[in-house]
Amino acid sequence: MEQAGRAIRLGLVGIGKIARDQHLPALAADKRFELVATASRHATVDGVIAHREIGSLIGGGHDLDAISLCTPPEGRYAQAVAAIDAGLHVMLEKPPAATISEIAALADRARAKGVTLFASWHSREAAGVAPARDWLRGKRIDAVRITWKEDIRRWHPGQDWILAPGGFGVFDPGINALSITTAILPDAVLLESAWMEVPEGRAGPLVAELRMRSGTAPVEASFDFLQTGPQTWDIEVDTDAGRLRLSMGGSILQLPGGEEQKAPDQEYPRLYARFAELVTAGESDVDIRPFQLVADAFVLAERRIGAPFAF
Repeated sequence: MEQAGRAIRLGLVGIGKIARDQHLPALAADKRFELVATASRHATVDGVIAHREIGSLIGGGHDLDAISLCTPPEGRYAQAVAAIDAGLHVMLEKPPAATISEIAALADRARAKGVTLFASWHSREAAGVAPARDWLRGKRIDAVRITWKEDIRRWHPGQDWILAPGGFGVFDPGINALSITTAILPDAVLLESAWMEVPEGRAGPLVAELRMRSGTAPVEASFDFLQTGPQTWDIEVDTDAGRLRLSMGGSILQLPGGEEQKAPDQEYPRLYARFAELVTAGESDVDIRPFQLVADAFVLAERRIGAPFAF
């Protein structure tokens, strides 16, 4: 376990696109962490000890303090259990597990073992999210519109798991919008109805529409995994003081009558800073509200069968 005055010795599990694009640069820039070893069936990181699976990583004599899991949600529960049972702090990529029951069980297990569990939501760390939450406090919310449309072939090339059972389909990006929405709105967000379109022969949807409510305000979400060209990650909130707009995944904030406020992408550095704070304080952060809305959608939604999809 970690000792005062030294970096948190971390093992990174799952060396895919998100790990290379975000986790590795964030870790390299944060002196509170030392990347000691990795585990991946298909990839390695230059200069870092590599294992093929988490068991050999944990048992490899690395004197680890923590594990960061970047693997797909299906199968992540067993990996997290192995880390928690070894007395290691755990950070989970979003979505935190394949089911709500799994993440609830992990939270209980971490609490019993006295280790930190951090269910991370990277979009909540976008530059405009905290200012948006602060500005909305005390305002009357009249309506919310979420438009979250991106290209699956660009962001998940060849990743068939995302349309398999437990892969979430379009809710893999859509849950980012829900993580922001549940963070900035003062009242609980409840699903009322939904529909989703699942390609023939697949389990996960490529398109979904959700009708929700927060207090008395309608909240509508449109998710699409087939948008080419410019990508759309927008949230608009109508209030008694005018319209707030978050765009580009929460990185750009526009308040009524004001100019767009932009800032560099620091989502993953902020996540690891939060993880370090939690480990130091001996606390956990497991907010499952975005996950609950996705689970509710799979229960309530009208399911439509669409054309077959191939990468």
